[in-house]
Amino acid sequence: MPELPDVELFHRLVVEHCRGNVIERAIVSDAGILENISAEALARRVNGARIQSAERHGKHLFLILSGVGALAMHFGTNGSLQFVASGSADPAYTRLKLQFAGGNGLAYVNPRRIGRVLLSESVKAFITQAELGPDALDPAFDRAAFAKILAESKRDIKAVLMDQTLMAGIGNIYADEILFQARLNPAAKAAGLDRNSAADLFASMQKTLNTAVRCHAGSEHAVENLPKSFLLRERHRGGHCPHCHATLATVKHAGRTGYYCPNCQPKLNVRQKSGR
Repeated sequence: MPELPDVELFHRLVVEHCRGNVIERAIVSDAGILENISAEALARRVNGARIQSAERHGKHLFLILSGVGALAMHFGTNGSLQFVASGSADPAYTRLKLQFAGGNGLAYVNPRRIGRVLLSESVKAFITQAELGPDALDPAFDRAAFAKILAESKRDIKAVLMDQTLMAGIGNIYADEILFQARLNPAAKAAGLDRNSAADLFASMQKTLNTAVRCHAGSEHAVENLPKSFLLRERHRGGHCPHCHATLATVKHAGRTGYYCPNCQPKLNVRQKSGR
């Protein structure tokens, strides 16, 4: 599933190749991915609009359109955003294409049709309506704010990391990586972390996500670009810990399979707060 690193790369693609372009025509090939707007209404609203900028918040990407507002995109389980050069064929499973004056275009691709595209008044309005927490890499989201979220939760650390209403952008895959880098067991209780463990986890989150973006690696593509110390390179059945080479263990979380190293992330490795 596309997570923060994937969507940040989509964001940079739009900024590099699409900013300033005028949408000549919005071509909707599957209205099922649209939310609260028909294909005809979407085309009517965005045709002739200019892409002024793009923003990302968590797993959502926003195209800021002149005189329109924000075109919000969520990529579901395996969606993507692809630049289509003039004269090139559209990618398979293109559900929406923004055709630019001059011939180039931008394709919203979604094989499983689990995703959504909608128009919002603004990015801020969308975030408020969707009840999203702060972006995991927002500079304003500091260590103190992160520690407060952990301290107020009765759930395990992985559930907290993945809760988009608490912090936006982290899914099943990068939660595993962040916890591996911090050497924390995914079942450890968030409120049980002492100050140093919480600080280490926050640093791990920032470093892991920024490294993935810098390496142009997503949640399921280009993971070979990541450092050899990353779990994602071995995150599969029969995979081995890049640190101690033990066989990775699996655990189900909200119906999804997670991976961790039983040696490097033991259940008793969490430093508890004093008095607990």
